[in-house]
Amino acid sequence: MPHTPRPSFGIMTAPMQVGYHDILRVWRKADGIPEIEHAWLFDHLMPIGGDPDGPAYEGWTLLSALAAQTRRLRLGLLVTSNRFRPPALLAKMATTVDIVSEGRLDFGIGVGSRPHPPQARREYAAHGLPFLDTAQAVESLAEACTVIRRLWTEEKPFDFDGTHHRLTGAFGSPKPVQRPHPPILIGGRAAATLRVVAEHADLWNIPGGDIDDVISRSALLDRYCAEIGRDPAAITRSIHLSVSYDRPDTTRRAIGEAVDAGFRHIVLGLSAPYPAEVARWVADELIGTAA
Repeated sequence: MPHTPRPSFGIMTAPMQVGYHDILRVWRKADGIPEIEHAWLFDHLMPIGGDPDGPAYEGWTLLSALAAQTRRLRLGLLVTSNRFRPPALLAKMATTVDIVSEGRLDFGIGVGSRPHPPQARREYAAHGLPFLDTAQAVESLAEACTVIRRLWTEEKPFDFDGTHHRLTGAFGSPKPVQRPHPPILIGGRAAATLRVVAEHADLWNIPGGDIDDVISRSALLDRYCAEIGRDPAAITRSIHLSVSYDRPDTTRRAIGEAVDAGFRHIVLGLSAPYPAEVARWVADELIGTAA
């Protein structure tokens, strides 16, 4: 019988409505707990929940700080908005984090926020960023993945003349620690995005909540992989599940459903304020019971 890899578990601490030292405390504790293998931030420039005028930290600079304060955890953004940064700049930022972390980056990227919820849409106008329509944004993501991979791997400068991105004499130096490049995780559920996943991703992430929809989207990804001649098993299935501190049975049930559906990369979303010793609680009450 083929070997089924055991699931890996991680945490996600959304960097909004919370202080830096609170996030750092959770990550440092998680770094010492082997059951927790990866940790994530999100990529929003303003809060998408709670006080709209509350704090929200920029994901990549915060990730670099946390990379320097941890030693074991794999880490990343779930997921980078491709709408925020030009791909060549993003490739340079990601390389820097991979070097700071000594090769622990998982590179998460996606199309970027949809028009809903409205809290996510307002951050574009507030920061002077354009908001492409969905079709253009998906095309831009596909081009960005190509550009970023080439910057990470090619040894000579190159030009890129795409529809959305144009570069002249592009070259990445230094290169990431991980070779040929950090794993690429693409997040999303729309059919057009799943076609990009099939072509470019090492991992695919989808928000949990509706397991039937999750299963159907995973099957659609299988189909798109088959259409381009790629083994669907080459893409690790990842899911984000919100943690209920008061009803851990609900979270445990969601973990079991996801694992049964073939998801082997489980990201447990922690809401702030974080309970004392929350990382230890996650390991004992959620991960330990799922092993």
